[in-house]
Amino acid sequence: MLANTQALMAKIEALPAERLAEVEDFVDFIEQREQRHALIRAAASASAAAFAAVWSNPEDDVYDAV
Repeated sequence: MLANTQALMAKIEALPAERLAEVEDFVDFIEQREQRHALIRAAASASAAAFAAVWSNPEDDVYDAV
């Protein structure tokens, strides 16, 4: 991983100064997307127990085969 980080840093350092803001914006976008996905996963995980009775019941077993 360190070699990849060093290669990426070398590429960033080789960019013209006016492109650094664009790179920073893109990194911020990726970070926000990861945070949003983590929040969605956490919410889904937290709600799974609450919905277990709704999702798993004898009346709906016929849909398990679909």
